Amino acid sequence: MTATTAWTKTALAGLQEALDLLTTDGMVPGGVIAHGTYDSEPGYLASGVVAPECGEARPGPDTVYDVASLTKVLATWPLIGTTGLDLDAPVRSLLHRLPAEAPGGQVTARQILSHTTGLRADTRLDQYRGTSTNLAELICQEELIAVPGAGHRYINRGFILAGLLLAQITGRGLDELSADLWQGLGMTGTTYGPVARAAHVAPTEQRLPGAPRLWGLPHDDNAALLGGVAGHAGVFSTPADLAAYATALLHGNADGSPMGRWLTESMVPQAAIEPGLDRGLAWILADEGRVAYHHGFTGTSLYLHPPTGRYLAICTNAVYHHQDNRTRLAPLRALALKTLTDEP
Repeated sequence: MTATTAWTKTALAGLQEALDLLTTDGMVPGGVIAHGTYDSEPGYLASGVVAPECGEARPGPDTVYDVASLTKVLATWPLIGTTGLDLDAPVRSLLHRLPAEAPGGQVTARQILSHTTGLRADTRLDQYRGTSTNLAELICQEELIAVPGAGHRYINRGFILAGLLLAQITGRGLDELSADLWQGLGMTGTTYGPVARAAHVAPTEQRLPGAPRLWGLPHDDNAALLGGVAGHAGVFSTPADLAAYATALLHGNADGSPMGRWLTESMVPQAAIEPGLDRGLAWILADEGRVAYHHGFTGTSLYLHPPTGRYLAICTNAVYHHQDNRTRLAPLRALALKTLTDEP
């Protein structure tokens, strides 16, 4: 194993200041940053309150957040890596009733993970209400917007398809498969929704004036249409569980376990996003491929730095006030990435 590099007090103080600024300015009700290395106990920075609906409850390691698109790397990505799915086999080989001419039938799991499928960019599934055809087949029969493998475009539809395929291949629900994975890693606070309303559960957005906020229900509309269980969104987790997950991945990366080898394979660039950023398998890669990270629309992020064994997990309910509020997380996220890659 390689030696880990501990977080410095200066680095943590900078992150605390950035998080405090967000809560003091009212951009987010509150939040937690989990930090650590794979061979140390996690530490936590916290600020603000869980939400006004939760009274004086302060956010902490066990506060439950809707992690939105972190679902992709908490559920779909690890399950693809552990089921032995052929990354380069076309989807049509898994959907035997799919018409041979279905455009999406040529898409592969590798292209789904690297966001290079060419599937439709819009994610609306409500158009299929009342239809009896299998949803995976319906997605594959849609016209493509680009040639598969031609270039990067972030598309939820691919991960929705991947979640459906995992369920069909295994004969078990995506929530069941994920629960087994998380329990094996000691992630007792991670689950697909719904989650019962409580003071330790962070509410998100109020969709209609005078109506209750989303609280324990998935913020993503399409995940909600799928009963809360989807390959792209729908998972709820805690800072403590994200720390446990990061620890397991980084420890596995250091000792060569199957999950660690999957992370190593996933940190090979598959498609360019912009100068300095590439897409691996699910993860965004920075610092010349030495950092893997992913964001969630609701205000969450997870960063891994295998060379030092360090990680950061950011948990906020930034969409509490308005969806645009999530963009105000950009300075904190940029600082997290810089802090992670800076030489100690």
